[in-house]
Amino acid sequence: MEGIKRHKIGLFSAIMLALNSLIGSGWLFGSGSAAKIAGPAAILSWILGAVIIIAIALTYVELGAMFPESGGMSRYAQYSHGQLLGFVAAWANWISLVTLVPMEAVAAVQYMSSWQWSWANWTKNFIKDGNITFAGLGIVFIFMCIFTMINFWSVKIMTHFTNLISIFKILLPTLTIVVLICSGFHAQNFGSNVHEFMPYGTRSIFEATSVSGIIMSYDAFQTVINMGGELKNPRKNILRGILISMIITAAIYIMLQVTFIGAVEPSTLAKVGWHGIDFTSPFADLAFILGINWLVILLYLDAFVSPFGTGVAFVATASRALAAMTHTRHLPKWLGRLNQKYLIPRYAMIADLVLAVILVSLFRNWNLLATVITASTLIAYLTGPVTVITLRKAKPNLNRPFKPRYMPYLAPIAFVLTSLAIYWSMWPTTIQVILVIALGLPIYFYYEIRYQHLNLKEQLRSCWWMIGYLIFMSVMSYVGSEGFGGQNWIKYPVDFVVIAVASLGFYYWGIKTGLRKIDLYIEKDDKK
Repeated sequence: MEGIKRHKIGLFSAIMLALNSLIGSGWLFGSGSAAKIAGPAAILSWILGAVIIIAIALTYVELGAMFPESGGMSRYAQYSHGQLLGFVAAWANWISLVTLVPMEAVAAVQYMSSWQWSWANWTKNFIKDGNITFAGLGIVFIFMCIFTMINFWSVKIMTHFTNLISIFKILLPTLTIVVLICSGFHAQNFGSNVHEFMPYGTRSIFEATSVSGIIMSYDAFQTVINMGGELKNPRKNILRGILISMIITAAIYIMLQVTFIGAVEPSTLAKVGWHGIDFTSPFADLAFILGINWLVILLYLDAFVSPFGTGVAFVATASRALAAMTHTRHLPKWLGRLNQKYLIPRYAMIADLVLAVILVSLFRNWNLLATVITASTLIAYLTGPVTVITLRKAKPNLNRPFKPRYMPYLAPIAFVLTSLAIYWSMWPTTIQVILVIALGLPIYFYYEIRYQHLNLKEQLRSCWWMIGYLIFMSVMSYVGSEGFGGQNWIKYPVDFVVIAVASLGFYYWGIKTGLRKIDLYIEKDDKK
């Protein structure tokens, strides 16, 4: 194995890979959905979503630069709090990553079903009442197999593919912004006062952030971190790759929202208001109304290309996350085995594909799959702020290529913002996701009892804060304000205050219950 030369990914390829993951099916629908919920104030929803994800990403940049490993995000919590919390975080993260693969395949098929060309009438049978039909399911399976095959024969093939498709995915949204603004931009749509800019109140801004898929559209920054072991100069390029890709993505999404709001006909707004705006394919429908037929064709094609490219990227990310989980010895070792020629986790890719087929067979709706993704991803991200500060206290002398002075202040803020975003996912999503995460615990305890025989009491001591937190968030989601699916026993905005205060308590509890002795794997790794 030592004589095998591994293909390393440069900064440009890392950025393209991240952009390919970040600019997926969300850009074609997010702006229309957010505007329908919050009106012009949806612009603030996209800014808020970017702030939340960048805050949480910076905590992982410090960890990723310290430990540049393939699938690293599946392992950091283990380093600071032991294998039980590490497994919970890794399992939640892996579930979200695997679910993204069938979700993007379903998105591509749903977009295909809306093609207006006469030769494409056969695609209309792929969707019925918003769900994938049996015929559509076959196409979804084919797409997922293609996603996997592109990754199957080396990182080099995958990065060449994503470099090409990512350039297209950046150029088309940019072209859409320029063309629609030049074709007809109505500044009066943004309103002349706060009430007109924010017609449905402040709560709609937070609602749009979760319901419209804004958080989900930004949360793929971990692609760069999970490929850390295959990056050139990872200690610098992880930070560069994440920040550059996130800034580009945020600029594109915010400008798309501005463009959408300005492109809607004022006469239409006067009749139905923002709540009444209901485009099946927002930007394609606007281009059609304006008579820009060549742009309509490009948008329909991209509605297939964008999910396709994102699906390919997430096969790579999900397989490395699963392979990394085997290092804790709570999953079969063969899942983490690398192919000796290409050094990629082929067995993990096949296992992910099997699970993706099962998931899409059970949940044949894009929204159902997206619901699982958002909350599970955010729960996994919660461990980042706690882990980064715990390791600073426990091992201050570890080599930290990225060690910002503001981290002790940023980490609790990131934890609170993530908690609020989980709450915005709404009841009953919270309890559903917690149950999905709980399905992994029997697997963990099986391997723990049979092979590990570690101090379970010590592991539970470091994990109780997360267990308590998940119970609290489930209860809070149920009793919270009706705008977020609750019973309205605790009204808005008091619910935000309760969550923020309680989250800080869980954050400091998590830091206090870090391992008394750091995981030996880190110390061994740090001496290499």
